[in-house]
Amino acid sequence: MHLASSRRPRVLILALLVAALVLVAALPARAVNLIRDPDIEHALTRLASPVLRAAGLDPGRVRILMVDDDSLNAFVLGGDAIFLHTGLILKMERAAQLQSVIAHEAAHIANGHLARRQSNLGAARNAAGFGMALAAAVAISTGEADAAAGIAAGATGSAMRRFFAHTRAEESAADQSAIRYMLRAGVDPAGAVEVLEIFRGQEALSIGRQDPYARTHPLTSARLRAMRGLVAANPGDGGVDQQADYWFARAHGKLSAFTRNPGWTLRRVRGDDSQTGRMRRAIALHRQADANAAIREMQALVAAHPEDPYLYELFGQILLESRQFSAAAQAYRNASTLAPDNALILGGLGRSLLTLDSADAATRAVQVLERARARDFRDGRILRDLGQAYARSGRPGLASLATAERYALAGRMQDARVHATRAVDRLPRGSAAWRRAQDVLDAARN
Repeated sequence: MHLASSRRPRVLILALLVAALVLVAALPARAVNLIRDPDIEHALTRLASPVLRAAGLDPGRVRILMVDDDSLNAFVLGGDAIFLHTGLILKMERAAQLQSVIAHEAAHIANGHLARRQSNLGAARNAAGFGMALAAAVAISTGEADAAAGIAAGATGSAMRRFFAHTRAEESAADQSAIRYMLRAGVDPAGAVEVLEIFRGQEALSIGRQDPYARTHPLTSARLRAMRGLVAANPGDGGVDQQADYWFARAHGKLSAFTRNPGWTLRRVRGDDSQTGRMRRAIALHRQADANAAIREMQALVAAHPEDPYLYELFGQILLESRQFSAAAQAYRNASTLAPDNALILGGLGRSLLTLDSADAATRAVQVLERARARDFRDGRILRDLGQAYARSGRPGLASLATAERYALAGRMQDARVHATRAVDRLPRGSAAWRRAQDVLDAARN
């Protein structure tokens, strides 16, 4: 998770191109920001995997992504991503509660509830014209420096409520399926009742005062009673999944440390020398600009857990933002050695190499960032850094192409056209890169 200058988490603004839908194109837009963090995403994947497998879904094809929003909500767009609001994650008190939300959203995918909405998306394509449907847009990011900026990602009012809302019949079916998935996965089904209890009474509130989850997931007293009955009839084995508890505590703790007041975090972790406690302490100290203390904590953590790539990634981020560039690059190297296929970690390594400001480092950055792009080709920040690396290594045509693709993915087609035209002029005619630049130009014309 990356920090802005205010030491708030820097979010990758993903172009959730709901605004491309005919349904909402003319309505006012609001920004939807995703927080990308390799550690938290890994933890959420570990929590989701048994539930997804129980639903007959491939955990490798359904991503769990975080929306930077304090409200309580979860939703699916297409069949390849489940979105969890950060406010919802922080509201959960134990793993089974969060897994019940994931199971419920997985049920909407597995039960085909998205088909009704997908019928409205037939003509929807992103602004770049690359033929990506809305489900593909979950991986698109602009890479802009201003974390507060956003791409149009939807609209307010009744149109969006109609688009996301599930019928009560669908909710009932999803509830029943979710309980089955949880039982198959060995997850305590009581977590599902506990989550519904959180939203109890929402239906009595005006629309403006309801949490988004209550607006998009119809909640009635009858539904709560039915869920209680389901769980009473299927109580599970009552066992404790220590692995799930660990990954929940790690995801919840890191997200909390990056989003809540650092003083609050430091008070909560006083005397806590567990792995998660020390990680939270290091983050809070870093956000208080106490670099030396944060670095000492991280040094102790990686020494105690030398096989954990995500601790090295966090260490690299703290060092990089503390302007200790050589040490940051080494920490990212350690992380990438342990997790060589993680695009976010590779992107961090490439970014740290660019700070070394040498021709050799730029060449190595190109190699690393090309690997990162191969694994997540729609990550705008990787494209931004790759463009810089190409420019520094004397490859202006590829630099222009990377910049053009980044702007295209962000929907900034006029800027994309300018850089794609430069790329076409600089790249060998007929080469693969030249054809990619032509694709951007074609998209810009359309």
